[in-house]
Amino acid sequence: MSKTKNAVLWIVAIILTLSLVVYQRATGPTYPVNGKVVIGNETIKYKLLRTQGGDVNAPVEIEVADKEITGKVTYKRFKSFDEWTTVEMEREGDKLVSSLPNLPPAGKIEYTVHLYKNGIEYQLNEDPAVLRYKGEVPLAVLVPHIFFMFIAMLFAWRAGLEALFKGSDNQYFTKIILITLGIGGLILGPIVQKYAFDAYWTGWPFGNDLTDNKTLATFIFWLIAWFRLSKKPTERTWVFVAFVVMIATYIIPHSTLGSEIDYTKEENLKIENTLPE
Repeated sequence: MSKTKNAVLWIVAIILTLSLVVYQRATGPTYPVNGKVVIGNETIKYKLLRTQGGDVNAPVEIEVADKEITGKVTYKRFKSFDEWTTVEMEREGDKLVSSLPNLPPAGKIEYTVHLYKNGIEYQLNEDPAVLRYKGEVPLAVLVPHIFFMFIAMLFAWRAGLEALFKGSDNQYFTKIILITLGIGGLILGPIVQKYAFDAYWTGWPFGNDLTDNKTLATFIFWLIAWFRLSKKPTERTWVFVAFVVMIATYIIPHSTLGSEIDYTKEENLKIENTLPE
């Protein structure tokens, strides 16, 4: 393959990788609920969090300049027998603020935000936003995890293009993918999961976490591709199959069917039957 063609394919791979990263960040159950509402002459934009790290309460903040507008937050634990709790939002300058009580890692809370003016109610989110709490993940673990997963995705795009254009470097790219995916997904991934949700693995056969499951499935397909290439270096079919599987799994939003505490189950009823206000 010529140097020019190789350079072009790398540029394409980088662009496609960054596009998929943006897609991953903009989708899934942890991406904030965004929207806007018009009250009087003011257009109020809001962003409702759906993930919170550490052992602090999750903030609820709405930029509202009109001092006549008040607000309330209504919440309860997700998958629980709790009654809804409603608290008044306080004004801090041009903001209405409140917070949601902290829960153990993997605990979820669902909530709605309501604004009021002249006796009229404006419910910002018709469907409750579901926020999941997680433990704090050290940057020394999180950064390498993200780095290796990014490199694995980049080389997967490059390997797919190599197979599509009948290049000869499939074995090299596949080896890099196995190393980076193995380190980032199967070694550092469970460590991140342990810090965040106190469990190393919640995918098959222990659970339904799609992030864990898709990482394992992707690694297996690349392992098959590497094995086939070790027998026949010109084999491109399995490289392309592994590439398609990896991209298809990355299209699944991150954290889908992730760890969560079901407070309706008997073993979890002992975890604070009610939320503090």
